[in-house]
Amino acid sequence: MKKFLLYLILVFGTYNLNAQSCEEIMEFVKSKSYGTTYTSYDSEAISRVTFYTVNVDYKTLYFAIVCFKKQYSYSCNEYIYQVGSNTKLNYSLDHYDSAGKAFWKHIQPYSDVLGCSPSFD
Repeated sequence: MKKFLLYLILVFGTYNLNAQSCEEIMEFVKSKSYGTTYTSYDSEAISRVTFYTVNVDYKTLYFAIVCFKKQYSYSCNEYIYQVGSNTKLNYSLDHYDSAGKAFWKHIQPYSDVLGCSPSFD
């Protein structure tokens, strides 16, 4: 039943998912695709961004999983974004100059699609 519900979410899209659903989507995406990771050694906030392409019922969906650094730690918190088909290319071109600026320009505008992103108030 969970897989069917997750399938419906990915195919038809859903807004304001709770944290558990975001975790399930992230696990599903990771299990269905190999990602391309861009590591940001010099960024104060972003550890890495991994892009995934997932095919569901002849529909291609694009995701970015962003790992934000925890303060005073070597670990990070992951958040998933459903992004556009050209986001990976655009981010890859800009992240070497500034991972933060590339994030705000290319990934953050998609924060409302799944509702799984952190609040930056």
